[in-house]
Amino acid sequence: MAAENDELLLRRLAMEILLEADKEKEFGNTILKSVLDKYDYLDGKKKAFVKKLAMGCLERRIQLDYVINLYAKTKTAKMKPVIRILLEMGAYQILFMDQVYDSTACNLCVSLAQKKGFSSLSGFVNGILRTICREKEQIPWPDYQKEKMEYLHVFYSQPKWLISLLTEQYGEETAEEMLKGFGCEPETSIRFPESVPKKRRDALMDAWEQAGIEVTRQTLLPYACSVRATDRISNMEGFETGEFVVQDISSMLVCECAGMKAGDVVFDVCASPGGKTLHAADKLQGTGQIYSFDLTPKKVDWIIENAERLGYDTITAKVLDATKYEEAYKETADVLLADVPCSGMGVIARKQDISHNLSEEKLESLVSLQREIVANVSRYVKKGGTLVYSTCTLNKKENDENVAWITEELGFHRVSLKEKIPQEFHPYLNDDGTLQLYRGKLPCDGFFIAVMIKD
Repeated sequence: MAAENDELLLRRLAMEILLEADKEKEFGNTILKSVLDKYDYLDGKKKAFVKKLAMGCLERRIQLDYVINLYAKTKTAKMKPVIRILLEMGAYQILFMDQVYDSTACNLCVSLAQKKGFSSLSGFVNGILRTICREKEQIPWPDYQKEKMEYLHVFYSQPKWLISLLTEQYGEETAEEMLKGFGCEPETSIRFPESVPKKRRDALMDAWEQAGIEVTRQTLLPYACSVRATDRISNMEGFETGEFVVQDISSMLVCECAGMKAGDVVFDVCASPGGKTLHAADKLQGTGQIYSFDLTPKKVDWIIENAERLGYDTITAKVLDATKYEEAYKETADVLLADVPCSGMGVIARKQDISHNLSEEKLESLVSLQREIVANVSRYVKKGGTLVYSTCTLNKKENDENVAWITEELGFHRVSLKEKIPQEFHPYLNDDGTLQLYRGKLPCDGFFIAVMIKD
């Protein structure tokens, strides 16, 4: 009986995560962390189950709703949220979790419907899920050749407008590769400060492996690695002593491309949680000064906490609205990092609900905000200084078109990144020397980087 209660608890937690994400329009991974922190006593396998079920339902929502709507008279768009989410959870377990018996998936979803006060609809939930169990080998999926858009929409669970946008901007082949990347299980990338000797890095990675963590020793950047199957990063050896920091490989390339030199003054204007700020401090090796800014005290506290953990004393973190001009900083920065707020298409693999909360209208408003920020902070760059513009999106309006606007309107010229990045990234260079990464063949987030010099 205890085991059955435990099984029910795990599914209830997944359901609560999905309901909260649906109601508050927050990212599911943020809510997942909050919920699992409250149930920290659960072992790693049970937490992993909750994560797989909740995030899997978010990732495949369109595909799951397609299947449910084949067999339900009341379509998912008109269902009560609890019933829709229970059906999605049941369908996900039946179709994509081989370790779960179909009967278990059905029975526990029915039990949850009853516990949530929907006893009158428990028969409906049971009937739909039992039908999916019987029909799962004969589901009439869209035909790739005859209904390509519908196929991509269903199988990659992405909105049609987003598929059309990527196809228009990148062509069919690259767009589909990007869609596949959205469904990849992302690793956690780790950067070792260059002050940590190679022998110590190897010892840390050996210790992590002995603790059951999967470690991939990266060849793309000598100070990077990636890990999987870790319950909590802060529990890993070396975290408290500041011997590593979590940062995606694509983000690490920003400081590689920036051309920082000893004694430089560096601004990071949309800095939280501070990965690039910390990397800049590492590059300057105790010289110069880094000013790290973000919009709220909470975000700035996060930067300060990370800087203190790694022992950097050249970082000044402050609350600053990047759209508001501060005369005191006029032409102060040798290098300014502007990783601006964006649509986040490059990190959909990490935040599966990004695309479901996006719209074409939001994209337009983001472009306006990005230009407002850059027009303001570009005034902090010295003449002859460097502006590094970056985003974690794939949308060319936020990337290529913004860079063209910056060079035409704000008095900057582009610098090619070809000589600044490892050979493995060269296929992702644009004709103008900017860099557009995307998850697929590369083990990193989708990311755009452009380096420009102030005339």
